[in-house]
Amino acid sequence: MKKKQNNGLALIAGLVITGIVLGAGLAWVEGVTVAKLPGRLFWPLSRMLAFVCIGLVVAQAIDDTGWTRTLGALAAPVFRFANLGTRCSAAFTAAFFSGVSANAMLLDFYKEKQITRRQLFLTNFINQFPAYFLHLPTTFFIVLPLTRTAGLLYFLLTFLANCVRTFLFVLFGHFFVGAQSPGTKVIDDVQAGEAQGISKKKTPLMQSLKEKLPARFTRVVAFVIPVYTGVYVLTAAGAFDAIETFMTRFAVQNFVPAQSLSVVVLSFASEFTAGFAAAGALMDAGTITVKQTVIALLLGNIIAFPIRAIRHQLPRYMGIFSPGMGLSMLLMGQGFRVASIVFVGFVYWIAG
Repeated sequence: MKKKQNNGLALIAGLVITGIVLGAGLAWVEGVTVAKLPGRLFWPLSRMLAFVCIGLVVAQAIDDTGWTRTLGALAAPVFRFANLGTRCSAAFTAAFFSGVSANAMLLDFYKEKQITRRQLFLTNFINQFPAYFLHLPTTFFIVLPLTRTAGLLYFLLTFLANCVRTFLFVLFGHFFVGAQSPGTKVIDDVQAGEAQGISKKKTPLMQSLKEKLPARFTRVVAFVIPVYTGVYVLTAAGAFDAIETFMTRFAVQNFVPAQSLSVVVLSFASEFTAGFAAAGALMDAGTITVKQTVIALLLGNIIAFPIRAIRHQLPRYMGIFSPGMGLSMLLMGQGFRVASIVFVGFVYWIAG
């Protein structure tokens, strides 16, 4: 009862904050108008909440039906080496289909003290590997005709960066996670998994969803709505565009000697497909080489993607996890991603 009251108070507080932020936006931000709210805020927010709800249902279904060990077995050798266990491995497998479901599973395991905070963070970082493939088919077949060899090299380098950081995360888990929490290794995970799977089958899935889903979804809504609204108002005010413009000019002036490459970086920072189209046009005109195009696209990735991640993923991270945990997890994950791309880009620039 107390937990339901806390969730209710959090929801009320979130709605009050949302009203204040939205009112301030309507009063002082030119791009925020009543006519634009349905298409720019209400519909995207409703769609996000619907996908979050579906993700929570899937995560609960996987846990209650005893599929955790089945999914965990698919990547078990790697996660056994990393001292992360079958539960983290199951979340990794789920991330190939839904990042929300994977994060919800990790949070449940953490709250039930089946994994540690370090295992939670590390698995979330490793889950960037399956997340890479979620939108790859669409983007790959759009980008390749526009940039051909340069686009292929770009995807190869970003994939290698993903592999490098995943390998390093696994090594970190092998040497540091087990030393910190030896009681949470795979052996304990598997033995506990059988008993837990048997006991959970006694509770029907629908009953479990009825008992747990409303409270979890209420808590997510309490954080997602105000954060998403705040991000929308900041976007309409031009805050994120200003950051991207500053970072783009800094990158062009300090790292890219060819002035023509600024067009590529600026286009990529503002719109995904336009950047590749601009790169292809400049390359076909002979203004820039294939190598310069690849470096420019990598720079655009480094500049644009962290800003987009904060803009689009921050509400979900803060809603599923706590605000502090979600923010730190997202910032750390993007930091590792940028560092790995800088590394492979530097190697390519030297050896390419």
